Amino acid sequence: MTFETLGLSPALLRALAESGYTAPTPIQAQAIPLVLAGHDLLGGAQTGTGKTAAFGLPLLQRLSKLTPAKGPRKPRALVLVPTRELAVQVADSLKTYGRHLRLNVTMLFGGVGMQPQIENLRRGVDILVACPGRLLDHMQSGHAKLDAVEVLVLDEADRMLDMGFLPSMKRILARVPAQRQTLLFSATFEARIKALALEFMRDPQQVQVAANNTIAETIVHRAHPVDASRKRDMLVEILATRHTEQVLVFGKTKHGCNRLAEQLEKAGLPAVAIHGNKSQAQRQKALDAFKAGRARILVATDVAARGLDIPNLPLVINHDLPMVAEDYVHRIGRTGRNGASGEALSLVSADEAGLLRQIQRMLKADIAMEEMPGYAPSQPIRLDGPMPAQNRGGGARKPGGGARPPRKPAQRGHGKPQDRGAHAHAGPRQRGAGKPGGQGGGRRERQA
Repeated sequence: MTFETLGLSPALLRALAESGYTAPTPIQAQAIPLVLAGHDLLGGAQTGTGKTAAFGLPLLQRLSKLTPAKGPRKPRALVLVPTRELAVQVADSLKTYGRHLRLNVTMLFGGVGMQPQIENLRRGVDILVACPGRLLDHMQSGHAKLDAVEVLVLDEADRMLDMGFLPSMKRILARVPAQRQTLLFSATFEARIKALALEFMRDPQQVQVAANNTIAETIVHRAHPVDASRKRDMLVEILATRHTEQVLVFGKTKHGCNRLAEQLEKAGLPAVAIHGNKSQAQRQKALDAFKAGRARILVATDVAARGLDIPNLPLVINHDLPMVAEDYVHRIGRTGRNGASGEALSLVSADEAGLLRQIQRMLKADIAMEEMPGYAPSQPIRLDGPMPAQNRGGGARKPGGGARPPRKPAQRGHGKPQDRGAHAHAGPRQRGAGKPGGQGGGRRERQA
């Protein structure tokens, strides 16, 4: 299959060719015809599968064919995203795909001044890419008007729910016309995503390119047992002795990421950190340094790293295991993309044994435990027996003896995650497809 066979316009095909796109990914091949036909769409796709083009290309084609209403140009498409980094990534992609179209793309996110965004809105917008909290700020001040929106995209909807944005999303959806096309993309189709779809979509078509919590087969998974007090020393030795071009390291807290980056710098390992306590300018500067190779190591919290687009990343290290097993999937999804090989390495202390068991149950496979010389833990890390044998990339090995029957994936807990978004204030549930309402009191998102 080619992009030509999907029915895309010559202007879009030209932009794709100039950007080196040769063939659609599975999510693009399935989603683009459905979106072009006008259907609401519930798309299941992990980061790195090409989902931005899956909704962006048909969105651009629709807007380029329709004549906007007379008067100041109001947003005709709204893309809601959970983080600033994802907003930048999506907007940049839309500008690339639509370079030969006369459509304006504007971003709204926190951590930067309001006035430049207000001026962009006043000049006229076709496509608005926004984080929920900052969009609400502009709506309340009267600068962002959504009554002309024809296409609504909820990108990484599962993450927006994780970050407590449901009340904000409902307030925004109440201001979007009921007669619209709605596209929802999520890494999983869990019950709360389906409930959201039933509430705000009309007979959506469903496509899913991979099963829930699927890990790329090209990723090797390993774990090093170590005392918590020696994790940083182990990390320094690993990074100092391995010749990896770029490494993404995940920490648990904002302050922990800062301290870790500082220690790596003192050890002569160029590192930068991104987390919610940094301004947007600081975060963008750190990300630019990492992508340009001036810093070989990027240390990040889960929320701050969401939506990062880093091509050809060979190694992801979990300095701290995630508190929720599903976040392991999101973390290591930064490596092994588009068929490339990758490695996911976790430093595991005894108090994280339960977290590792949850991850293994979700993967339905063991993660190879490899003791590193000189770092034997003072107490053994005990795991409760073998997991079902499914080799996911070579590092997850079948243990000796028979395999258990497959276990159900661990359920997401309801505790407050690190770097969580806005407090979740329950708004009144709205009934009727595509007709949200209610004035539930959402608060702006914390800066991820």
